[in-house]
Amino acid sequence: MQEFIAINEQRAEFYWWMSSLFATELTQEDLNNYHGGDMDNYYSVLAMTDELKAPIASFREALTSLKSRDDAQLELAADFCGLFLSTPKTGALPYASMYIGESGLLNDKPAQEMGQWMEKYGIAQRKDFNEPFDHLAVVLDFMGNLIVMANAEPDEAKQEVLMQEQQAFLETMVLPWIDMFRQALHKYDAFGFYKASGDLLNAFIALDLAFLKGE
Repeated sequence: MQEFIAINEQRAEFYWWMSSLFATELTQEDLNNYHGGDMDNYYSVLAMTDELKAPIASFREALTSLKSRDDAQLELAADFCGLFLSTPKTGALPYASMYIGESGLLNDKPAQEMGQWMEKYGIAQRKDFNEPFDHLAVVLDFMGNLIVMANAEPDEAKQEVLMQEQQAFLETMVLPWIDMFRQALHKYDAFGFYKASGDLLNAFIALDLAFLKGE
């Protein structure tokens, strides 16, 4: 049981980290943390899993490249704006509606479905993050909360249901569009930090789904 809780805590931690990475521009303090010893140890732990070894190596390379970039924080903030606050023709917009919606506009069906998931589990969006529900940061934050809910559930049968719900959530709300988002990052992220982050996220989700399926 303790191992189950520890694994879930690690899973939630990853989703929350990626949620914060795609939510807003990274501050200088964020970058200092990313370059720091604690995070470096974290990358090393992730890299111990074969499926994450290559994406972690690429992420670390992008971090190293940042050190030689003049005004790295400002340049990365400009990358963030160019990728995530632009148009589908010039950037990789982080909303499910832009990839699998029917109208090509924000707040399409995926945002409504995400709202239903949030209402079902009483998981609210952060008040300071005023974005449609299908923003990648909201989706990943929700997944982290759903994982922690399983840890807090004393009834094993209900706990199992929550684990099955995590699988269903990934399969219906994340998988249908996350690779298209990754491809858009490859197309538009010239520097490569967010491209590497997207690759790492996709690799982790594939691994996590295998874990949830018991593979």
